[in-house]
Amino acid sequence: MGVTIYNKQLSVDKISCDGSLNVRLSLTAEPDISANPVDIVLILDRSGSMAGSAMANLKNGAKAFIDIIYNSTGGTNGQIAGGTHIGIVSFADIATQNTALITDVADLKAAVDSLTANGSTNHADAFTKANDLLVNSTANQQVMVMFTDGFTTAGGDPNVVATQIKSQGTVIYGIGLSGNGGIDEQSLENWVSSPSSAYLIITPDDEELEEIFEELAKNISNPGATNIVITDKIISCFEVTALTSLTKGTATMLDNHTVEWKIDELGVTGSEGAAFEFTVRHVGDCDGETEVNESVSYTDTEGNVLNFPSPTVDVECDTPVTEQCPTPINFISTGCSDTIEFDAGDIEMQSQGRIVMLNFTVKNVCPNKRVAVAVVLNEVDDEGTEHKRGMKTMTIPAHTKESCSDVLVRCVKFILPEDEEVPVSTSICNERNLRARVMAHYIDNDYECCV
Repeated sequence: MGVTIYNKQLSVDKISCDGSLNVRLSLTAEPDISANPVDIVLILDRSGSMAGSAMANLKNGAKAFIDIIYNSTGGTNGQIAGGTHIGIVSFADIATQNTALITDVADLKAAVDSLTANGSTNHADAFTKANDLLVNSTANQQVMVMFTDGFTTAGGDPNVVATQIKSQGTVIYGIGLSGNGGIDEQSLENWVSSPSSAYLIITPDDEELEEIFEELAKNISNPGATNIVITDKIISCFEVTALTSLTKGTATMLDNHTVEWKIDELGVTGSEGAAFEFTVRHVGDCDGETEVNESVSYTDTEGNVLNFPSPTVDVECDTPVTEQCPTPINFISTGCSDTIEFDAGDIEMQSQGRIVMLNFTVKNVCPNKRVAVAVVLNEVDDEGTEHKRGMKTMTIPAHTKESCSDVLVRCVKFILPEDEEVPVSTSICNERNLRARVMAHYIDNDYECCV
């Protein structure tokens, strides 16, 4: 059947600057369907939330799936060939066996076209009715393709039924539509075969359903994969720090940004999934919503073409807190005069000076707590004596990140007058030794006086 599902996932959707995350590659392969007959049950959700475009696109996808299996088995006269069969089970409040395991393409498509959206969602009964179709199957492999767009709202525990089905050797694929109000992704991961990332596809857009069903059918129709080489190169602002886990084959770190995964053969004699996980760390300037991989290349002897997704992570770097500039004085130019005279107030300059701007980072500031900061600036003479040059106090606003985070404070300004004993004409070029002290503590706390 070839490579049926492939995926790339990230362990988290948000990290801080210099944070780490795991990248997981996974794929599943199946034997050649023409030489290894397979019985497939399409389990289709027809609950009320599927009304409208979702149902129309589901029907198109299921019928495209049937056509591809028909053509790949060398079917003739409207009959799937090679000992492969397809059955249709649909479900809402209860499940219905819309067909038996049959080969007639017209009957299969008619069953799909007859579906209407109504009612709640009973996954347990859907699995049970699909399993009943496969009880007497004599094919080399039994496969279920569960499509759903919602949580379980009726019937028993589907996890119990799915676990029993998998223990019998049946392969379970999952297709989830998350755009119709949400799905229980964790339950879907529990229902499908292992590793779940290699047997489960989630999409938020029902317009993608036809393409997903087509891709799955095409891959089921190809032979198992051999001499697999996957090369994953991540972008420059991340680096690979460890090869974390591997279920099959060998993995190598080619450099700080590239890993290579090799598998001699996968899915040649039966359905087989594989997964590889590695750890990367943020090291660059990129922040915000960021794609982690620059490219993923795939090759195998059979010529399977895989276009791995490019997931993103939200990189949260320090948000600078900047001292505000002085308030400007506004004035209006009126009339046709060539010159304008405006009194900006009294400004006295007693000696030549410099402006010093300090930056510092307050470490591990907890969420929703303001911080009081004091900055003291002194000058140190040749004998080590400190001379006061200024002090500033300020409040750092509370941040709302999920965990404690560093806060960068920028551009705290001091006017530093020159020592009056140094001649003004040359003092601007003199080296001066300064010493700053920064004190910080929380303003907000949960202390209450005892009564």
